[in-house]
Order: sequence, then C-alpha cells, then structure tokens
Amino acid sequence: MLEIVDHYLTLQLDPTAEHEVVRAAYRALAQKYHPDREGGSGERMIAINQAWYVLGNPDTRASYDKSRTALAPRRTPVARQSADDRDVMPPSHSGNQGSGTILDFGRYAGWTFSEIARQDPDFLRWLARMPIGRAYAGEIERTLAAVRPPEPARQEPARRSRFGRG
Repeated sequence: MLEIVDHYLTLQLDPTAEHEVVRAAYRALAQKYHPDREGGSGERMIAINQAWYVLGNPDTRASYDKSRTALAPRRTPVARQSADDRDVMPPSHSGNQGSGTILDFGRYAGWTFSEIARQDPDFLRWLARMPIGRAYAGEIERTLAAVRPPEPARQEPARRSRFGRG
C-alpha cells in the first residue's frame, strides 16, 4: 500500500510557513539528526532530506500543496495529544452548564470560560496574560470571580497584652 508522507510534519512546519522558515527548520533538524552526530538517525535524515527536496523548491512545493489539497478530503486527521491532554475531555453541553465565550483553540477547544474556570482556573489566568487571550481578559476575570467561591472571613486570634492582661 502506498504511504502518503506529510513533508510538513517531517519538518515540523505549518503548511503556510514562508520559505525562510522552511529552510531554517530543515537546517535545524539536519544538524540535530545528522548520522555523524551523536543521537543522529540515518532514516530520519533521509526523510528530512526528502521533505527539503520537495518543500525547498517553490515549484515542487506548489505542486505538492496542490496534491495535498486534492487528497485532503480522503484523509482523516490524526489528533496528536500530549500526555497531559489525554485526560481532558470536553464537557457535555447540556442545560446551562456553561455560559460565555466558547474557546476555539488550544487544549480546551469547545469549552466555555465558565467550564474551564471550574476545571482549570490556572489555565484561564495564564490565558489572560498571553497575547492571544488579552482580548478576553475582562471576561476571564468576571468568570473567575463568579466561579470562585467567596473566601471565608478571617478571624484574627485574640491579642494578649505583653503583661498577660486582657
């Protein structure tokens, strides 16, 4: 059976990457996996060189992109997950479980801010600080404030004077 090789995955690239990025990725991976280096791999280097041969030339890259587009509906994407992501499943959207903006990227794609706040409030705090999440910072803070349980009032211990009186 014919195996379809995704050269963009081989070079760890986005298909919209510019030529300079493709060249930089090729060089970095070639240095890392060269067979003459410790930890290098001949098979990996062959795959990297084949990917560079196709993606390094604008003409062959254009024809490769056309063939990828033609084959795209027939391929089923394989979701790549890290070990941390495997246990994160989107909650079922039944009733009024979550309200607000639904995240359409990242680990919690398909989750609302309130659902994320209940599951992983630290992620929302991090997202509010990142450039991609700054637009949502106000909504994230309101959501965290609404989900966060009120802190109990602190009672300070009774102070005693230095001389043991009242």
